[in-house]
Amino acid sequence: MNVWQCCATRVWQSWIDFPAVSHAELYVGIMSGTSLDGIDTALVNLAGDRPELVATHFQAYPDTLKETLLALHHPAIHELHQAYTVANQLATAYADTSLALLRSANIHPQQIRAIGCHGQTVRHRPELGYTVQLGNTALLAELTGISVISDFRSRDIAAGGQGAPLVPAFHDRVLRHPDIHRVIVNIGGISNLTDLAPGLPTLGFDCGPGNLLMDSWIQQHQGYAYDKDGAWAASGQVLPALLQSLSAETFFHSVPPKSCGRDLFNLQWLQKHLQGDETSADVQATLLALSGLGIVDSIQRYCPGAQEIYLCGGGAHNQTLTKYLKTGLPHTLVQTTDVLGISPDWLEAIAFAWLAQQTLQGKCANLAEATGARHPCILGAIYQA
Repeated sequence: MNVWQCCATRVWQSWIDFPAVSHAELYVGIMSGTSLDGIDTALVNLAGDRPELVATHFQAYPDTLKETLLALHHPAIHELHQAYTVANQLATAYADTSLALLRSANIHPQQIRAIGCHGQTVRHRPELGYTVQLGNTALLAELTGISVISDFRSRDIAAGGQGAPLVPAFHDRVLRHPDIHRVIVNIGGISNLTDLAPGLPTLGFDCGPGNLLMDSWIQQHQGYAYDKDGAWAASGQVLPALLQSLSAETFFHSVPPKSCGRDLFNLQWLQKHLQGDETSADVQATLLALSGLGIVDSIQRYCPGAQEIYLCGGGAHNQTLTKYLKTGLPHTLVQTTDVLGISPDWLEAIAFAWLAQQTLQGKCANLAEATGARHPCILGAIYQA
C-alpha cells in the first residue's frame, strides 16, 4: 500500500482476530513538529497513574512534502489551495502511520479511545490572534474509524495565551518531583522548557531555535537532514561577532510567556546577519552555540536553583549541544528523559495522547502560567468517529 494513500476498509481486513486488552484505555498520539522530519506516532495506555508506552511508529516525510510545507510558511500565490491540498495529504499520512502502528501492536481501531493529533504548524502568530496547524482532521477520523482530537492551540490563543508550549501540563503531571527542582528541555525544531520547581507553579516557554536553523543550514550546504551528534558543528569555530548579532534578536530578551517558530527563525533571518565570508562549518558551530545559549540563559534567568535538567526531542541526541549545556550549567545534572523512564524521542507524541484524554474528560490542559492565557481552558476540537 502506498504510504500516502490509505483506505481504512482495506486496512481493517488485516485484523482477523485481535486481543481483548483488559484494564486499558488506549490512545494514539501523533506529533509532527517544526523540524519537519516526519510523523511520530505513539500507542499509549492511559488507564493508570503513569502513561504506558505500548508501541511506536515513525514515518519520514518525502522531500517533496517537506519542501511544500516549508514554502507554506511564507505568503504565496494559491497558498490556500496548496494548504488544503497538503492538509489532505497529511491526513492520509497520519492515518497510514496510525494504522501501521496498530497493526504492529495487533490492536484493532475499535480498541482506541481517540487519536490526539497536533497537526503540522505552518504559521504561528499568537500576537495576531491565530495559529495554523495543517491536517484534515475530519478525513483522519473517516480514514481510521477512530475519534480524533486536534486544534489544541486555538482555544488558549483565544483566551489571550501564546497557544504554546502545550506540553508543560503533561510534564507537570508525569515528571514533577516533590523535592527536586527539575527543568525539562525539549529540543525540537524550536526549543522549549518546563520549570518544575517544588512548591511553585509550573512555568514553560519557548527558548528559541533548537534544531531548526542547524538542520536548514546543513541541508543547504551538505545535503544532510541534520547534523548527527553535532559533528559538523564541532568541526567549526564559534564566530563571536555573529553569535552576538544573532542573540540580539528581541525574542531572546523578551520575558515569558513567549513562543516562536519558523515565522521568525529561518534561513532568510540568518542571511541578514551574515557577512558572506564565513566558512559554513563556523556558521554551523555558531548556530549550535545560539541554540545552547538560548537554553542556558533561559534556565539561569527564569529557573534559579534548578538541580536537574532532562532533555528530550531530537536535539537530546546532539552530543555537541549536550556538552555545551553541561559546560554552561556546570552545577546542574544534565541527562535525557530516558533516566525518568520516558524516551526522549516519544515524549511529545505521548503528551498529545494525554492531551486528547484530557479533552474527552472535560479537563483543562493548558497552564495559564506558561502560555499567558487569562484562564485555564479545555483544549482541542473533537471529531467523533
